[in-house]
Amino acid sequence: METEAIVSEETIPDQKQEISREPPKLIETEDYKLAEHPPMEQKDDSEKEDIHAAKICIKKVSKRHLQKVRGSNEEDIAVSGRTENSSDRLVMMPCDQEQAESKGIRKHMKNENLSGKSEPEVACYITAPHTTLEKLECRLINDMSSLVVDDSEELVSNVIRAESLDHGETISFPITIGIPFIARYRGNYRDIMVKVTNANFQSNYLAPISLEEHQGSHKGNFAEVKTRELGIFSVVSCLKKETVTIPKKGLSLKLSMDSRISLYYPPATFSSRVTMQLKVQPIEPSMVSILKTKYDVYHSIVSTSPLVHMKHPSSQPFNKSVTVILPCPPNPEKKRQGNETEHGRATSASIPRVTTTHHFRVMSASPRKHGENINESLKLLGYKNKEEQWVVFDDVIVRDARNGLVSFEVDEDLDRFIIIRISSTMDNVYLVQFIQTLEEAIRNTMANIVLYRKNEDPCKIVVLLVPSKELKRELQSLREEGYFGPPEPSQQLALREGEQIHFSFSGNIFASDNGKEYGKAYRLIFHLQRKLRVALYLKEVDEFGNYSSPHYKGAAVFYKVTREDIAKSWDQPLLPGNYQDLSPLCKLPLTLPKQEKPINRPQRTKRISTDSSEALWDNLLYWLSEELSEDNASLLALSLPLRRSTLQLVKLKYPENLTEQIYELLCFWRRNLPRSANKQQLLSRYLSKSGRRDLSEELRYKWENKVFTRQTHWFPMDNMAA
Repeated sequence: METEAIVSEETIPDQKQEISREPPKLIETEDYKLAEHPPMEQKDDSEKEDIHAAKICIKKVSKRHLQKVRGSNEEDIAVSGRTENSSDRLVMMPCDQEQAESKGIRKHMKNENLSGKSEPEVACYITAPHTTLEKLECRLINDMSSLVVDDSEELVSNVIRAESLDHGETISFPITIGIPFIARYRGNYRDIMVKVTNANFQSNYLAPISLEEHQGSHKGNFAEVKTRELGIFSVVSCLKKETVTIPKKGLSLKLSMDSRISLYYPPATFSSRVTMQLKVQPIEPSMVSILKTKYDVYHSIVSTSPLVHMKHPSSQPFNKSVTVILPCPPNPEKKRQGNETEHGRATSASIPRVTTTHHFRVMSASPRKHGENINESLKLLGYKNKEEQWVVFDDVIVRDARNGLVSFEVDEDLDRFIIIRISSTMDNVYLVQFIQTLEEAIRNTMANIVLYRKNEDPCKIVVLLVPSKELKRELQSLREEGYFGPPEPSQQLALREGEQIHFSFSGNIFASDNGKEYGKAYRLIFHLQRKLRVALYLKEVDEFGNYSSPHYKGAAVFYKVTREDIAKSWDQPLLPGNYQDLSPLCKLPLTLPKQEKPINRPQRTKRISTDSSEALWDNLLYWLSEELSEDNASLLALSLPLRRSTLQLVKLKYPENLTEQIYELLCFWRRNLPRSANKQQLLSRYLSKSGRRDLSEELRYKWENKVFTRQTHWFPMDNMAA
């Protein structure tokens, strides 16, 4: 694998040094080390207090290359992973003076991205005084990404740990860290934050001081923060939080993330100044439709408002009611029913209209019929922290305003609340069940597991976790890279951010990620906005297994591991035996074609067929394979009593040669026939069925008259030439 490291150094007064580090491929399974080299001579010896600056370009280097470069220097500085017994190292080597930058040290490691082209190339930049940088160690710990995300958060960067090499020494704070990120899904309701997690997995959030699109010569979005602590750094996309101070004289507020949402606190609502925090979770109408389709009991629900999170840190009670205005889409059937009434009742009475709701609901027990009065109502549901449950506020009047807005008054602290519009009476128990189901659906994303193999080499596979809405585009991208099925992608799976899919192989097939160690378990970590794939190499367990089949058989078995279970055993190794007590999430069948081993024959041997009829059949089958077109071959394959797996195996074996495909199919068919079968009569019948009666007659003539269509190639003995 290509590796190279470049360093240039020059004297620059009163500057800070900037470091960037980036992960190599499969950083979670490899160890890396940075070898220190002596600094270059300064241009001016009199400037003893100047700070050195350098630009360091780091790529991946092989162990053999490392031994040539290291020379007499034996002291290493660890950047990531262990510092001994590594097969790969990161090395710093001198480069041209013109490559130095005047801003400070900038170190970046090229990230060999498994997903293709969209991941950032640089892991991070750290800007700090030179003495501070010497005490810092940075590591990429993407394996721990499941532990740094919470519900409603989406990871959009690498996970980086910054720590002090010498815990006894003091670090000069603040330091500036810039982390590149890629956020494919943004919006008014979401914000980019840098999350800092300590050793006890307690987190706080830092608002970036800038979201620059350039860091030196590198393009992309960088979240830059100043921090006074070290720990685990990551960039997350989370719900935008709006913090508002409510004075004693009251406040009228429109939210910045959605101006349709407003709150009015009348004077003396609180006895003193209170700080409030607000977050808004939008609800997609399609999500409500899916729940109505899945659960018939929710068919009366028309629409919902956004889910509003509201937190008053103060324990002060409400002295007055707060007026809240929210958007809640009106019932589209109300207008549709009014338009139909204007056209007269005679037609509608004789031809009942099937409503859209009834059409999409599965096995509805009580669909609303046309002409039924729409007794529409609005319900306020709120979550109380003290009671730790959702409550329906029947005594709160929710009024319809214009333009799809609704308003209500509330006089108590609610952790979160939502308005639900219903078209008919609905029991409060079902309303509470609905909001609980809706919250669970918000936390989950539908995804598919994809296992595709390389077209030229069926032993090479890639395994991916793909959000269902991106499946079609991702499959097309894989085909362009030369990866195809079978197997087909798995069914849709509900996954939360940070949950993991662990998988291993069963049957007569196992896999390796390095070509040496087989029989291990592997993991895929689900992050909606990050792509991860695992590249593996398949191999048969028993060379002589599946003896009655033309290919080896096995399966990839997948298990789901929740964030709670990951937190309990995150430091334990992945072993196939760990999942014996778990039920598989799904299985994807696998096959490997058996490769025919070459037989080394003596050069003086002459191959002679002992059965003239067998030689004639080989000759005639090859002649037929040359005569048949692709369409004829497809029709003939349907007539032949062969399994679909045999057809797939032949296509994998000879993907570009139609003649060899047809010949191999005919040979399979002939070998499976009993000796007493009339092969010529059967094959003539199949040819006639496929529309080639002419070839059927010619085959019969050649067989009866023992006509060879091509000369058999012999390997003459050396003494015959004499």
